Amino acid sequence: MKRVLAVVLCVVALSVSGPQARAEEWPSVRALFDVNFNGFNVGTFEFQSQSEEESYSLVGNAQLSLLLGAITWVGETRTFGLIADRMPKPAAFTFDFKSSSKTGSTKLGFDDGTVTSIAHVPPAPPKTDIVPLRQQHLKGVIDPLSAIMVVARSPSTSPCNRRLQIFDGKERFDLVLTYKGQAKVSEQQPSGQPGMAYVCRVKYQPVAGHKVDAENSHLATTDGIEVILRPIPSANVLVPYQVTIPTILGYATLNSKRIEIGAPGKPQIALLH
Repeated sequence: MKRVLAVVLCVVALSVSGPQARAEEWPSVRALFDVNFNGFNVGTFEFQSQSEEESYSLVGNAQLSLLLGAITWVGETRTFGLIADRMPKPAAFTFDFKSSSKTGSTKLGFDDGTVTSIAHVPPAPPKTDIVPLRQQHLKGVIDPLSAIMVVARSPSTSPCNRRLQIFDGKERFDLVLTYKGQAKVSEQQPSGQPGMAYVCRVKYQPVAGHKVDAENSHLATTDGIEVILRPIPSANVLVPYQVTIPTILGYATLNSKRIEIGAPGKPQIALLH
């Protein structure tokens, strides 16, 4: 489940962006998603982005409850950094979690796209059953939430044409998007925004730091990971409408419930799905 959540977090993060936005043009985005597993609601995921001058900050919060509350999991992810030449320059990334059985955190420091520090609490014990993580794997990477800023500089007009190199503190992996089609979105009340969205296939490609097990192999070989991106032209952003990830135990999905978009001098946009 932790690996699935990491992929979900990255997919959502890379979706909320504008095709050619600069930092000062970025609106603030608050989004709430329902998390479902095999058709049952198991929690929520909230996301918030802020930009100011040439800096950005992003926050993601997940709350899960399984087996009628017998298993709970709460995670908070934060990152901040600078924007230079439409490229994200993350400075720090933190991930804190608390479950029914343990608590922990991961903190990363960055300098010009290279990971300079990694701290785990409690300290991560040495493992011999993972693909070795080497120094070259920590260069030219971004954290999961900073993926949002990479999309902003994509030269392609299609949101389904990109590759992201990500390090989450333990695993180094790529997410590769390709175009699959379009889908119609539904709303609880009309927003005046386009009702058609892009359907992107997402390929998870593990590089290092991962365990070669059934779960990872399934995620790496499946063609069923998808994200539906809804364009919001008046705010120059794309927002995730739905994310689907097949696991070895069933399907995990995120469905957007409420998205609020605000920008200085412009009316606030509220999407209720």
